[in-house]
Amino acid sequence: MKILFIGGTGTISMAITRQIAAAGQELYILNRGNRLTDLDGVHEIHADIHNEAQVKEKLQGMKFDTVADFIAFTVSDLERDFRLFSGRTKQFIFISSASAYQKPPSDFLITESTPLINPYWEYSRNKIAGEEFLMEKYRNEGFPVTIVRPSHTYDERRVPVAVHGAKGSYQVLARMLAGKPVIIPGDGTTFWTLTFNTDFAAGFIGLIGNPRALGQAVQIMVDERMSWNQIYEIVADALGVKLSAVHIASDFLGAAGKQNQYDFTGELIGDKAYPVLFDISKLKRLVPTFRQKVTMQDGLRKAAVYIMSHSECRVPDPDFDSWCDAVIKARNSALRLFS
Repeated sequence: MKILFIGGTGTISMAITRQIAAAGQELYILNRGNRLTDLDGVHEIHADIHNEAQVKEKLQGMKFDTVADFIAFTVSDLERDFRLFSGRTKQFIFISSASAYQKPPSDFLITESTPLINPYWEYSRNKIAGEEFLMEKYRNEGFPVTIVRPSHTYDERRVPVAVHGAKGSYQVLARMLAGKPVIIPGDGTTFWTLTFNTDFAAGFIGLIGNPRALGQAVQIMVDERMSWNQIYEIVADALGVKLSAVHIASDFLGAAGKQNQYDFTGELIGDKAYPVLFDISKLKRLVPTFRQKVTMQDGLRKAAVYIMSHSECRVPDPDFDSWCDAVIKARNSALRLFS
């Protein structure tokens, strides 16, 4: 198969790139050359996808079995992709998001037919609009689209936490190591699903060139789940420390964040604040070989160990640290009024 990835070197896409390259498929990656893949058999096309004329020239005369755009976020991005690839690919894969599902949810069980509506997060609304645009092109013009909806996907370079600053999640680990309390939204019992990127890749690859996936939206994630309390406990244990958790309501964190350069409303009220159970039976029907290989516990431990042994992943965030201290102090002051 002849495959083109737009992007192809991010957290989600790099694992897919590596597995496809290892399988000997003919893979092209279009990016600006900022992060090379260094993989045998991968053909790099250096161009800025936002420069449509440049990309059109670079791809002149080329056709593909599958094109996947990992960095399309808006309808205008997809309008450009439609102009570039209509009639030039047998399948176009759009990476949407499970955050597009109804918030607040009317049911804890999330399937591909769950309504798409998220008034709290512009990112999610843009993904919804992108899906609607592509499905209209599929129905009326035969554009061969497949929509993929990932949930929280991570790799060994990032420990997934519920709340972190602009510089990533390391400062949360640093607080644990220093014996400082860390913030967990709500009461910490909300169930969440974390998918290691190599598991996501296996599901994604099973959809490439799959004729049954055309015109379909498919969510890709594992069917394991843990509470945020369990997730933080596993991370603390991997670091060899005792967890000191402070539970704070998500709406309070959203309001407090807006006053201090952080906007958690989308990521919390529009996503992580709600317990979800994903039904991945559709994925398993389309990709019968799909199996979870990295448990959430193993993935979290793997990420914590990797970060602590790679200094480039340990980026301090003193501003976020100070914000956490201030929020926890405000919470403790309020509690003292009733003690």
